[in-house]
Amino acid sequence: MYSHSKQTEESGLPLKQANKAIIMLHGRGASAESISSLADYLNLEDAAIFAPTATNNSWYPYSFMAPVENNQPALSSALELIDTLVKDIISQGIPLHKIFFLGFSQGACLALEYVSRHATAYGGVIAYTGGLIGEHLNRENYTGDFAHTPILITTGDPDPHVPLSRVEETVEILEEMHAEVSLRVYKGRMHTIQQEEIKLANQLILV
Repeated sequence: MYSHSKQTEESGLPLKQANKAIIMLHGRGASAESISSLADYLNLEDAAIFAPTATNNSWYPYSFMAPVENNQPALSSALELIDTLVKDIISQGIPLHKIFFLGFSQGACLALEYVSRHATAYGGVIAYTGGLIGEHLNRENYTGDFAHTPILITTGDPDPHVPLSRVEETVEILEEMHAEVSLRVYKGRMHTIQQEEIKLANQLILV
C-alpha cells in the first residue's frame, strides 16, 4: 500500500492573477500532464490550473467499488492531498465558490468523494465517468450542503469500470445535499471523454 506526495503540475494563470482555480484529477495509469491537457478545450482562460500526480499513477489500488478499507491508506492520502491543495488555493485569495474540480474515471470518483465529504458552495464539479467510492456507500461520510453547486456527471452505458447504478446512486446523494446535478448517459460509449462532454462542461459548469 502507498500514500501520495505533493507533486502538482501548475499551469494557467498565477493564483494572484486568476479569477478562479481548478483542480484536475487524472485517471488510473494516466498522468497530470494528460488531464491538464484538457484545459486547452475548456473555458479556463482566467483560471489557475492544478493537476496533482498520484503515486504509481493510481489514486488507490483497487476498484472504486471495493470495500473502502481495501483501498487504504492510499484513498485517505489522496483525499488529504486534495484538501491541502484546496487550503493552499484559499490562502492565496481564491474563495471556495471560485474553486472547480474536474476528474476522469478514477479521478472523477476521487473528485466526487472529496466534494461530498466537504460539501459547500463550490464553483462546480465535472466528473467524467465516476461515482462515489466504496462497496456500499455510507451516507454518514457525506456532510455539508452544496448550496446549488453545479455538478456535471457523464458516463457510458455500459461502462467497463463504472456501473450506471452507482452513478445514479451518487446523483441521488448529491441532490439530497442540494447540488444541481446534470447527468448525461451515452449508450455504448467507450471509456473516454467525447467532444460533446467537453462542450457540456463549458456550457453548464465553466460559464
